[in-house]
Amino acid sequence: MTVQDIRSFNRFYTNVIGALDYGRRLYAPYTLTESRVLYELAHAPRTDAADLRAQLHLDAGYLTRILNKFEEDGLVERGPSETDPRRRSVTLTGSGREAAALLDERARQSVGEMLDTVRAEDRPRLAEAMRTVRTILGESRAPRPEDVVLREPAPGDLGWIVQRNAALYAAEYGWNADYEGLVARIVADYAEDHDPRLERTWIAELDGRPVGCVMCVRDDAPGAARLRLLLVEPDARGLGTGDRLVGTLVGFARDAGYREVVLWTNDVLAAARRIYRRHGFVLVAEKPHHSFGRDLVGQDWRLDLHATPGGRRGVAGGSAG
Repeated sequence: MTVQDIRSFNRFYTNVIGALDYGRRLYAPYTLTESRVLYELAHAPRTDAADLRAQLHLDAGYLTRILNKFEEDGLVERGPSETDPRRRSVTLTGSGREAAALLDERARQSVGEMLDTVRAEDRPRLAEAMRTVRTILGESRAPRPEDVVLREPAPGDLGWIVQRNAALYAAEYGWNADYEGLVARIVADYAEDHDPRLERTWIAELDGRPVGCVMCVRDDAPGAARLRLLLVEPDARGLGTGDRLVGTLVGFARDAGYREVVLWTNDVLAAARRIYRRHGFVLVAEKPHHSFGRDLVGQDWRLDLHATPGGRRGVAGGSAG
């Protein structure tokens, strides 16, 4: 392989995805870089300009001009960082979230139309070729937090949630098939009947494969959302994946009009409990029980959305529903 081979492929692929005229391709007034900034802000609702610049490897002046444009258009708000007064936080407004959602929808449609031209029998080869390129060109470095993206479930992802919950908790905590049955019921109920305005599932993806998940569903208590099935694969821990999943869920619950988020977990899930505390959840009750083949201590946690204006960032973890 020569340098010319790679440059030729790059020209081919940028033409395929319309990178040179991205805004017109998606019928939107944004360049590819501007669209990527919107995407990152939508999937990490509370960040600051320095983190955003590092994640996207953008020139500071270029990013400032993009954010100035977004602020003039009413898409973002900037203010002092909660963790470092020397930094500026960047948050999408309601209009910004709508713009990001529209771009995401149009991008999905564009990619879907491209995939429609690929024969079903060729799709596994295409997926494997893409994984090969990412593995070979990315093998010299460890995964970074920005390599993990959050997305909606694709076909097969709900089944993955059941399978990985069962396998991971059996391997790490010795839980039996009763837990798999519980997860299967939770996922089946969501799949059969959920309101996308009030309920949502997120999949964390790394290198084209799912590595985490969390689910937001309506609780029986009026005005309450319930966090369920937070999970992060071992090789995606330490990248802030669990924190991003919980922070995204909390932001969604707040925007959807919930007054609180509740969850049930077990005291052995220490990493998950640290994440909940960082996001303002408070332990309200605990009770010993024998479930999933083990003696456990169940815990109820609660987050008052009216009392917590924003999430907190930190390391990743895993949890049961």
